[in-house]
Amino acid sequence: TTKKVLSTEEKKILLNKEAHRKAVQERIADIPIRNYRNFSIVAHVDHGKSTLSDRLLELTGVIQPGSNKQVLDKLDVERERGITVKAQTVSMFYNDPETGEDYLLHLVDTPGHVDFRAEVSRSYASCGGALLLVDASQGVQAQTVANFYLAYSMGLKLIPIINKIDLDQADIPRAMDQVEETFELPREDCIPVSAKTGLNVENIIPSIIKNIPAPNGDDSKPLKALLVDSWHDPYLGVVMLVHVVDGKMKKGMKLLSAHSDKVYEVKEVGIMYPDKMQMDQIKAGQVAYVVPGMKNPREALVGDTFFQYGKHEGLEALPGFEEPKPMVFLGAFPADGTEFNVMDDQMQNLVLNDRSVSLEKETSNALGLGWRLGFLGSLHASVFKERLENEYGAKIILTAPTVPYKIVYRDGREEIITNPDGFPDAKNQVNVDTYMEPYVNAIMSVPNEYVGTVMTLCLSNRGVQKEIEYLNTGQVLLKYEIPMAQLVEDFFGQLKGCTKGYASLDYEDAGYRKSDIVKMELCVNSEPQDALTTILHKSQAQSRGKEYVTRFKKFLRFQLFEVVIQAKVNSKIVARETIKAKRKDVTQKLHAADISRYKKLLERQKEGKKQMKAAGRVHIGNDAYQAFLRRND
Repeated sequence: TTKKVLSTEEKKILLNKEAHRKAVQERIADIPIRNYRNFSIVAHVDHGKSTLSDRLLELTGVIQPGSNKQVLDKLDVERERGITVKAQTVSMFYNDPETGEDYLLHLVDTPGHVDFRAEVSRSYASCGGALLLVDASQGVQAQTVANFYLAYSMGLKLIPIINKIDLDQADIPRAMDQVEETFELPREDCIPVSAKTGLNVENIIPSIIKNIPAPNGDDSKPLKALLVDSWHDPYLGVVMLVHVVDGKMKKGMKLLSAHSDKVYEVKEVGIMYPDKMQMDQIKAGQVAYVVPGMKNPREALVGDTFFQYGKHEGLEALPGFEEPKPMVFLGAFPADGTEFNVMDDQMQNLVLNDRSVSLEKETSNALGLGWRLGFLGSLHASVFKERLENEYGAKIILTAPTVPYKIVYRDGREEIITNPDGFPDAKNQVNVDTYMEPYVNAIMSVPNEYVGTVMTLCLSNRGVQKEIEYLNTGQVLLKYEIPMAQLVEDFFGQLKGCTKGYASLDYEDAGYRKSDIVKMELCVNSEPQDALTTILHKSQAQSRGKEYVTRFKKFLRFQLFEVVIQAKVNSKIVARETIKAKRKDVTQKLHAADISRYKKLLERQKEGKKQMKAAGRVHIGNDAYQAFLRRND
């Protein structure tokens, strides 16, 4: 093979890149750990977190002004929805004009939403402080409160920032009052800025340097690194984002995972500036990337600790590791069964970049081979569902989301059920002691005038009120305990609907509670349709059964015999709809005949229909399932 000859221009670019890399490396080597600052930004959705990150990057010369917007939101879904799903990091240099000293700042961009709580807490663990971002026009909202408590409980130093002060409806004194009352932070610490126009942003970095403590690591100790997040690169395999707590890490070093006991060889280390920039080594206090030569992304467990292999004796793993637990499950089936193998490869690829999605194969009598997908929460499920629909559209059928239920048997056994098919049937129910379902603690912030409608909504979703707090901004904080199953069923959409989009919601897991749950089957001519089986609370069985049979009737075609659609709970029918048989008018050739002649022909037809019904099978096409399962119909 002939070697590609580089033009003079290309050589120049490569030399410049290498010179720039060396300059950055030398600059980092000259900065002592006491001049490192690791921080994140805590905010509610749409309060301007990614925009503020862009301004800080422009200010420190990492990106050119007016270049790529939302540098840290790399996934399409993140940009479309204006949310951050994966933790990202970027390194910045800042020269203090007063002392002339160089500082190395690491901004760890954290997901704001509760579903990604594991990633949030790991991101916070790698920081010494956080910027608490509050929108001057909207004030404190649910996610700000939830993430504030998490950051506060982890001992982070918080700097309040009031954003969007350029808006006409911005009320800065009110936002400061709220910060003072809700978070008990002094109002003189508040920095009013406009991330969009860049007003006052230059005051933030001096405040970070003054208030946020430096990481207390030591690069002469044995290596200890915390895995903050990871993603999959088609060329490099798994790329890990790590916070080096102690020691140094360089190419060729062997790493040992504390939780899986597997050993990896480091292929590359470097910083994000703003994209990957290779370095010779990374050391204590830095948040940087590592390419460990790992093939399977499931081995990269968020919160895992890495040691240097051979020098790990007697070292303890860093605290805070927990396995991600899926809380929402969906069934996905190819509309055309013959495409299963092709789509299986595509599904595996989709899951590569999101380790927290669990994927198992499953079979359904009605829909054939498919997959069972597990997600961390309802936002996580809807984000992934959107990606599936965008990529496959009509090629895929998604079943209604379900949550895991716990069943305690009389002999003390416990079983977690993620698929309605696994629910004990009427025969086995005698062995069951209790049924339990997962609950969540929900925090909602709503404007005063909608409190009544939101309370009614929570009650109709089996919510239990725990606390109510009136804020001085005309907002009310409501705390409710709500079953997870209700939350999955578009509770957020209903909440937004009844408050004209002004409400905000955040929730956290509250464990399992005893509950009166039942399995509801949809039967067509006494044949249960496993794809449409659901688990629900006994109090909802009647109304949901009626709604299901009425809706499913719309998608079934007429047959030459009568078709009966029934909703069945514990072998008791709770709702029924009938599709009348298509009939030929057998009496049309009679004119002035006797009534008994009419009756005889009608009776004969009735007998024929009876035989047809006994022998006939109703074929339900995949399009009927697909149309029924699309909730917005």
